[in-house]
Amino acid sequence: MKTQITVIGAGFSGLSAACYLAREGYQVRILEKNEGLGGRARTFSAEGFQFDMGPSWYWMPQVFEDFFNDFGSSAAEHYDLIRLDPSYEIYFGKGDRMDVPASTEELYALFERLEPGSSTNLKKFLSEAEYKYRVGLGEFVQKPGHSILDFADFRVVKAAMKLQMLTDMSTYVRKLFKHPQLRELLEFPVLFLGATPADTPALYSLMNYADLELGTWYPMGGMHKIIEGMVSVAEGLGVEIIAGSPVASVQTKKGKVETVTVANGSVYQTDVLICGADYHHFEQQVLDPVDRVYNEAYWKKRVMAPSSLLFYVGIDRKIPDLHHHTLFFDADFDRHAHEIYTEPAWPEDPLFYVCAPSITDPSVGPEGKENLFFLLPLASEIEDTPEQREKYWNLMCDRFEGRTGVDIRPHVVYKRGFAHKEFKEDYNAYRGNAYGLANTLTQTAFLKPKLRSKKLKNLWYTGQLTTPGPGMPPSIISGEVAARDVHTDITGKKDLTPYPQPVVQHA
Repeated sequence: MKTQITVIGAGFSGLSAACYLAREGYQVRILEKNEGLGGRARTFSAEGFQFDMGPSWYWMPQVFEDFFNDFGSSAAEHYDLIRLDPSYEIYFGKGDRMDVPASTEELYALFERLEPGSSTNLKKFLSEAEYKYRVGLGEFVQKPGHSILDFADFRVVKAAMKLQMLTDMSTYVRKLFKHPQLRELLEFPVLFLGATPADTPALYSLMNYADLELGTWYPMGGMHKIIEGMVSVAEGLGVEIIAGSPVASVQTKKGKVETVTVANGSVYQTDVLICGADYHHFEQQVLDPVDRVYNEAYWKKRVMAPSSLLFYVGIDRKIPDLHHHTLFFDADFDRHAHEIYTEPAWPEDPLFYVCAPSITDPSVGPEGKENLFFLLPLASEIEDTPEQREKYWNLMCDRFEGRTGVDIRPHVVYKRGFAHKEFKEDYNAYRGNAYGLANTLTQTAFLKPKLRSKKLKNLWYTGQLTTPGPGMPPSIISGEVAARDVHTDITGKKDLTPYPQPVVQHA
């Protein structure tokens, strides 16, 4: 009989792991808690609007392309991908707006305009960021992170010296740039990594390369089109996906998982279990104490990436001169970061973000109307009440009106809030986090919760609380890394079988 593999969770990492293992000939089943597939990248419809519930930034397009290529497909077979130009806009104050261009030459010109001579340092900065990106994706993120020995390779050690693991992002940026708006532009991508720029390794300037060089993209039809594409690949490989099946318990014997029981009482035998659900929840709430590697004290010491207050909003009019992505940085960047990471509290004067996919994609809302997604990053595990949500909804609307000249509140035909409470209910998210484990130096690579259980020899983990970390591209890679490790354990082979035919990549 074929080896039976059960994957918990139909998010990016779970679908990725399932696809790679099914391609190797294993019998794979996915058990998904929610009725909708995609994890945080689920979608829903209301009043004629189609809302993406989570990820809205499409960066690192090659990671998605590589995934589909590995199965004889391409991203273009599943969705039409377009590059946004400008990539996004930033409001620094009334009448003070920066459009971040897709063109590198226009980007250099922007830097020169704000800080004469800075384009030279930008070229240096992006060159070093490209190196970190290439080495990071080529070496570090492909390691399972079982121990430091995974990184005891001469090429990796040599590369680590150039990756600026011990320099913080804030110091690095401030050494090269003096203009406050340029500093905020370069520091913004790390805001969601789980620490202030002063506490984030300069390694993560690789995010700036992904942002400013590789570009910001959008799959027409919405971000959920990526999930639909991955589900299509999985089902084409024979993966069985069972939605609405939260895992209630796991039965083990002699250090191995034997069966998995879901909430409706169904029991599934398995030879291998891969958990793509919340690592903390699965360990502390599903596994028996004897089978846990980490205790609650360990988890309490973990630094989490932020939670978020989200609003999915449909309005009955169009908004002139609005772009697909808009960052409202017309407040104190450092103060808000401090209120997320250092002294957790609802921020007094927060930064926030608005996505308007209907600007690019008319299919996500009725004609003449606008589909809006508001996101305000917050500390995890703070009090989440309806009163606080409404207070910050009005605060964001006031700021939106002050910068765009449009008060959207009289035009709202649909509004749905989502924050800590829903992150816990829908995803069992530890402390109500939205983005997983913070990418601090002490939680990088082999210092993250382990990909493989030390107690149960046929249990692996994948996703944003383990290697390599949070985000859509890392989660897809995490699934591949977990699948490779499982395959190696079963067969002794060091890698997965490559797809035999070359595929023309997406332009």
